[in-house]
Amino acid sequence: MIINFKNYLEVSGQGTVELSKAAQEIAHDLKVEIGVAPPIFSIFSVSQAVSLPVFCQHLDSIHEVASTGFLSPEMAKSFGAIGSILNHSEHPIDEMSISELIKRLRNLKMTTIVCAKSPEEVSNIARFRPDFIAIEPPELIGSGRAVSKHDPSIITRSVQSKSEHSGSTRLICGAGIVDKTDVSSAVRLGAEGILVSSGVVKASSWRQKIFELASGFEAKS
Repeated sequence: MIINFKNYLEVSGQGTVELSKAAQEIAHDLKVEIGVAPPIFSIFSVSQAVSLPVFCQHLDSIHEVASTGFLSPEMAKSFGAIGSILNHSEHPIDEMSISELIKRLRNLKMTTIVCAKSPEEVSNIARFRPDFIAIEPPELIGSGRAVSKHDPSIITRSVQSKSEHSGSTRLICGAGIVDKTDVSSAVRLGAEGILVSSGVVKASSWRQKIFELASGFEAKS
């Protein structure tokens, strides 16, 4: 499970650390792999507070030059990030940048989670062999309508598209995930994990919601 904090005010300031600690408790209790993607401002503080994998929400394909306002992979790693989400529908990048960033992060031994809007985009991205591809139809993000229920074929076609081009890339599922059945349905359809944001960040109890969603992996059979 990857939790993308985005820039929701619910996790402003110390909230990033508090949510990360809640995720760490559940990861330990349920033996589920959980990673967190806090706002860039708190990458270092979160990486110091928890032992979970900490991801950037985005990186830029710029090099070690004067580059005000850009996020370089090398700098992100120095602050404790072990990888990054790339090409989220709220921050899309072109295929050349995706390819370059995957290579750079691989050389830095960092993990890549590349978002795709459709099975067709999954096919294109899989050729670059990222560590993970997250299938996320943009119209379902934040909608409360999980792709595993709204259109299950999107997941099954994405699994097939990925498999045709990369045996090492793992497919995860995002967009509209709000409860345990959304998770178990996605896994039954072939997804190996989930990417979730508002379903956790805006929940009244972070710990309870993370526990519920993580329990979905146990209910997949």
